[in-house]
Formats: sequence, C-alpha cells, structure tokens
Amino acid sequence: MAVASLCEVLIDKGLLNHKEVGAAFERAMRAVEQDDAHQLSEANQAAAAFPIRLLSLANQAHERGKTFTFSDYAAIVGKLT
Repeated sequence: MAVASLCEVLIDKGLLNHKEVGAAFERAMRAVEQDDAHQLSEANQAAAAFPIRLLSLANQAHERGKTFTFSDYAAIVGKLT
C-alpha cells in the first residue's frame, strides 16, 4: 500500500495522472506475462502479477475517489484471477 500511496501523491501533485500510472502498471503486467526467459511456473507468475494487479485496482479506486483496505484489494484480485 506504500507504493499506492506514493502514486496517489504523484497524481495529487499533478506530476502524473491516473492514465499514466495505469499505463505503467499495464507495461509491468505485460513484462511479467511475457517473461519466458525465466520459465516461471504459473504460481510464480501469479505471485509476480499480484502486486501489479493490486496497485492497478488502487489507482482505479483513487480515480473514483474511493479507498479500500489491503484485504479488500486482495479479495478482488483473487476473484479476478
């Protein structure tokens, strides 16, 4: 949640916008999904993707003026994967 808070500060200060932050998370997710060099198991790939998905959800919630707990985000990520 610390990184989510940092992203919120960057957005609130006008240094980035939600679209830019979301695009960064999308690039990070693609990098995890396309990482064939390390031959990650599905479990390891899911573990690497979890924080990216959580941060993406936090960014979307912040854009709508909402805030959730880590447990809420984790439950949502679990349902989406």
